[in-house]
Amino acid sequence: MLHKRRILTHLAILVVALGGGGAAAQLPVLDGDRPSLAPLLKEVTPAVVNIAVESRRPIAQNPLFNDPFFRRFFDIPDSRELPPQQSAGSGVIIDAENGYVLTNHHVVENADRIVVTLADRRRFDAQLIGSDAGTDIALLKIEASDLTQISIGDSSKLEVGDFVLAIGNPFGLGQTVTSGIVSALGRSGLRIEGTYQDFIQTDASINPGNSGGALVNLDGELVGINTAILSPAGGNVGIGFAVPTNMARAVVDQLIEFGEVRRGRLGIQIQDVTPDLAAALDLEVDRGALVTLVEPGSAAAAAGVREGDVIIELDGAPVTGSSDLANKVGLVRAGTEVEIVLLRDGRRQTIQATVAGATGPATASAGTRESPIDRLRGAQFRNLDATHPRFGEIEGVLVASVAPGSPAARNGLRAGDIVTAVNRRSVRTTDELTRALEAAGSAIALNVVRDGGRLFLVIQ
Repeated sequence: MLHKRRILTHLAILVVALGGGGAAAQLPVLDGDRPSLAPLLKEVTPAVVNIAVESRRPIAQNPLFNDPFFRRFFDIPDSRELPPQQSAGSGVIIDAENGYVLTNHHVVENADRIVVTLADRRRFDAQLIGSDAGTDIALLKIEASDLTQISIGDSSKLEVGDFVLAIGNPFGLGQTVTSGIVSALGRSGLRIEGTYQDFIQTDASINPGNSGGALVNLDGELVGINTAILSPAGGNVGIGFAVPTNMARAVVDQLIEFGEVRRGRLGIQIQDVTPDLAAALDLEVDRGALVTLVEPGSAAAAAGVREGDVIIELDGAPVTGSSDLANKVGLVRAGTEVEIVLLRDGRRQTIQATVAGATGPATASAGTRESPIDRLRGAQFRNLDATHPRFGEIEGVLVASVAPGSPAARNGLRAGDIVTAVNRRSVRTTDELTRALEAAGSAIALNVVRDGGRLFLVIQ
């Protein structure tokens, strides 16, 4: 009896936690004590579908095997002769009138046939409207009546700790619902599908087959498309990821109009602003995207963006770092004018830029390491001379060697780097480098040219 009371107490607390509006505020109490999500799910689950994919992928990886002459000798069947391979995933109906179904790019990639099965067991062949590997989003269309669509929520309003539900088709079992919370926001740099990453992390169970399914808040709104898990053994360990709906919505609009995503590009290299870098460069902010290189003739150059600028806003939205800016720019249509707020020499400026077309990522993060050190011990410097291929092209000091395990190595300095400035003070010789380091004090930021790119290295 005591155990039952404890359970009911926890459930009562959950009801209070779930309250606050929409479907969450309407959760009924059944049998006098027990709260339930069933009424909410009855409205939402008809919009979540199962997706079956058939494909015939060539089993030969060597390009020579695509030549009929070589194929005869190795007895490699043509891809059209291979038995169809089948895989399963999930999807979400976002437009009942037009039959649009949202899912993941990797669910339908290389598909020869896509079959959508609704919650009421009706089956339809689906047409692929468009797919975007960069965000791992794809849009399908089915010709069907009496469809139920889901309301799309504003994923930017999510907070860590919000309750969410994951709905999908794990392991091909059929529609399954799991629950959890938002564990983290803005996850990026993960070794999973998609170049543009701004994932919602959740501990709601997501397993193979859930890809493309719905992540729903307690107002019954779609806030994410379940995409991936991190797991050492392939099973769920409570670390799942979903593409935010705000990102997916921007992709869907272009897929409907163009059948592809026509990304914008500013033409800059950037890196994160950190507290150490902000101190070294005497910046008034500790977040943002620091411009390390502006490509000649690029959209950024035309707008007047300069190396050393710190971009802190794009179209009124704050920029938290390099990945955040790359995501924002990458989802802007080519030819669109954007408003950039930046800091230059301690002053806030607003400029307008018209983003250009791009075939790749909108920005390239230069990257940096911020391991605190006292000096640049272990690095050998020498003047650039005529023996160096970039002599006459770049003014700076060459890093001739870096001792393994030295402070310079731990700080990220590499042999072959060219140091062009110390705390924005240009250096052309080793003597100038020494004087600039002595004048810089404890907070030091080096401008470094590496492999054709530019970056800042912070030294404490």
